[in-house]
Amino acid sequence: MTYRQWRGVVLGSLLSVTALTPALAQDAAGPEGEEFSNPPVLGQSTVQPAGTLFQAPVTDTAPAHAGRERVLDLKVTYTEGFIRNPAAGRPDKVKLRSYQGTDVDPNHPFVAPTIQATPGDTVRIRLDNQLPKDPSCIHTDASVNTPHCFDGTNLHSHGLWVSPSGNSDNVLLSINPGVKFEYEYNIPADHPAGTFWYHPHRHGSTALQVGSGMAGALIIRGDRPPTEVSNGDLDTLVKPFPERLLVFEQIPYACLKDGKLKMKTVVKDGQPVEVIDWSCAPGEVGEVISYDQFSPSSWKDSGRFTTINGRVRPIFANAQVGKAERWRLVHAGVRDTINVQFRKMDPKDFLKREKKLAAADENAFVEDVCTGSPVPYIVAASDGLTMATGQVRSDVTLQPGYRNDLLVTFPEDGFYCVVKPPVKAADGVSRVDRGRAILGFVRVKNAQKAVTSAALGGPVEQTVQQLIDNANATYTPAIAKQVVADLKDGIKLTKFVPHKPITDEEVMGQPKQDLVFFINQGPNANGPTKFQVGNQFGIEQSDNGVYGPQGAKAYDPNVVDRKLVLGTAQEWELRSYFVSHPFHIHVNPFEIIKILDPEGRDVSLPGAKERDGTDSQYAGLKGVWKDTLWVKSDNSDPLTSTANPPKGTYQIFIRTRYERYIGEFVLHCHILDHEDQGMMQNVSIGVPDGAGGTAHAHEHGSH
Repeated sequence: MTYRQWRGVVLGSLLSVTALTPALAQDAAGPEGEEFSNPPVLGQSTVQPAGTLFQAPVTDTAPAHAGRERVLDLKVTYTEGFIRNPAAGRPDKVKLRSYQGTDVDPNHPFVAPTIQATPGDTVRIRLDNQLPKDPSCIHTDASVNTPHCFDGTNLHSHGLWVSPSGNSDNVLLSINPGVKFEYEYNIPADHPAGTFWYHPHRHGSTALQVGSGMAGALIIRGDRPPTEVSNGDLDTLVKPFPERLLVFEQIPYACLKDGKLKMKTVVKDGQPVEVIDWSCAPGEVGEVISYDQFSPSSWKDSGRFTTINGRVRPIFANAQVGKAERWRLVHAGVRDTINVQFRKMDPKDFLKREKKLAAADENAFVEDVCTGSPVPYIVAASDGLTMATGQVRSDVTLQPGYRNDLLVTFPEDGFYCVVKPPVKAADGVSRVDRGRAILGFVRVKNAQKAVTSAALGGPVEQTVQQLIDNANATYTPAIAKQVVADLKDGIKLTKFVPHKPITDEEVMGQPKQDLVFFINQGPNANGPTKFQVGNQFGIEQSDNGVYGPQGAKAYDPNVVDRKLVLGTAQEWELRSYFVSHPFHIHVNPFEIIKILDPEGRDVSLPGAKERDGTDSQYAGLKGVWKDTLWVKSDNSDPLTSTANPPKGTYQIFIRTRYERYIGEFVLHCHILDHEDQGMMQNVSIGVPDGAGGTAHAHEHGSH
């Protein structure tokens, strides 16, 4: 698509935003603004799967949970397009690895189409790697933890409860250029409905591909109402609510010179150093080609913008005063921490100001324009799993890999800023204090001018009342009575929780799993840097003279680091001894038991504060089920002694069950460039051998 075509599409989209005043419409008349829309849904393939008994085209008309077949084609290819750059006052042309399939938005191709399924489905995804040949996928003399195989790929269904083996959620495969492979996800009939996502997971290139926009939502939709003997799907309670699906990404594209990153010299600490020149002149093309584009300071230095469904600062149109909406948030990015806040703003000249608003100037813009009080909302689900109690928040933290479902009601008409509040260094991926930023804008209309905000009640009260009305209209009288009573009792969602708490009795007699993340920077932080995971908390001096966790090492594909037993439950303790990392484990989610700060206070309790008095990002997570969790450390200095635990260490306790599935999979840091460089372990679940041990298919990996 040419720039002229792209500009025409965006202009038409923006002018369709309803209820803009003439002045605002005039401000909007340019390629700088974009209207939000949900990502397109990946449609059924017209080509039948090989080796089946299908005699007619696959349809989507089978009854829910009847094992309907979904056959989807997904190509991996290079795509040219544009990403809006307000700081430059024009879009940047980019060429990125991307997913292509039915109904991909050609104007915003750098977000993958949504995959939808229901419990009981078989989802076949035919992955076709059309990227150019890459010799490093087949043979390389470099370490497996040196980024490589940038054009090899595979597929991970992040958060799904499916098998990790064979052609299911197997991330130990490499689908090399020119190879086609059919993944088959057999979604259990009892799988929770919720917000999940998918992305590449080929070790050595995961960050580079996800950072190119290769990520999409994976929504499991459920229509099971709660009964006297079983819990149901949250979908049935919030079905009347309009739904917005937001896939957040950070794409650190840089323009090239002679096929290499452009560099410039700057002075740091009195010394000249070479850094990436992030500027893109007209006619230049931005690409993601190097892990230098994923350094801790790269995202801040780049001046790039977090995209939502491929759009920079989109306008969310057609919200109505007093009408609750479901906002599904997916953090599919690599290099930034996202918080979401809604603040009423003064719309005067805001689009005119926003047209050339650089990332570095967003903090001042928020202070000047987004001056309303934060709108409270209900957090109803975390990582796709409905929470036992809806939590009233005015901002929620999403680390890479996180998902949250929000129930939002706007109290007044007008424009709202979608604000990212300040993030402290220890709470964020970039390891530096970050100011406020703008993620987008919401246009809210008052459909009933005679109804005032005060008459409707507060935003949370309005949402709860609509949930109560939905329950009474949807469920049998007995179930409705129970659901309504729970909603009135602190917004409890008891009848929609998919997992039971793990009791002390379940983990009794099972040894605790210990895990510690560590970045070994070498003597005096002079590298080579090693990204490591350990199974012991003791501290020792390593071969290069650096103090760190005993036995911590970088990823070894030929070693199974943790052997777990099917049918058991276990408690884990997570720590980090150098800066913070998001922990993610495949297959089975976990329940948060407690999170102790360096002073031993449980900051997972409702309303918990950090030591400096600010709200903790962990507040209210006690008892919540997740699959990805920030392991915080306030320590950003190399270890200098065997003091245990090191200063600033948080101790995180979780429990998990090993249910249904056996096989080998991984756990890792979800700062994906850390994972690609070694911050990962192999894990296997095996069957008991009858004598208390485990019968594993092999003692070592076979990759």
